[in-house]
Amino acid sequence: MTPLGQAMERTAASKPKNIMATDNQISVVITDQNVADILGHLTAIQAILPFLISRAAGDINVQLGDKSAGFDQKCMSYMTSNPEFLPGYVDMAEVLKDRAARAQFQKFMPQFNLVASQVVDTYNVIDNEIYKADLGYYNSTGDAAKVGRAGAGDIHDDLASRYPGHTPKPAPITTAQVAAK
Repeated sequence: MTPLGQAMERTAASKPKNIMATDNQISVVITDQNVADILGHLTAIQAILPFLISRAAGDINVQLGDKSAGFDQKCMSYMTSNPEFLPGYVDMAEVLKDRAARAQFQKFMPQFNLVASQVVDTYNVIDNEIYKADLGYYNSTGDAAKVGRAGAGDIHDDLASRYPGHTPKPAPITTAQVAAK
């Protein structure tokens, strides 16, 4: 067995095996045409929903959730049966329009949320698989450097300088620096 093979075998026990070979969850080719089609469909959806807005960071509008649905139903009932208590700043026609819009949104929001979640999850898994491959290569260059493979140490050191969370090693103190103190 070669020295590199021996070094890799020694370190393999402490490192994950088969980083990509057996746990590759996503294997796909997304063509430029696929991207163009997706963007075209998204643009079409945005054209159908021209009133969509983006909220500012820190905007904390109250949203109706499951717990507030009962409160909302009661308010609607009372607003209709006892309009004399409706504040002047509440436009009932706009409230009814908002309620109708919300009812329509509720018909497609679950599918939108599902697709958006799947897109994000898939993208994150792809990122993770790339990172695993990067770590496998990085570790392999370190193993190769330990057994003296030409060029492996330079590659490993270069990659180490870009490794997330890597703190560069301080330069060794020279005798001139010690003498200066």
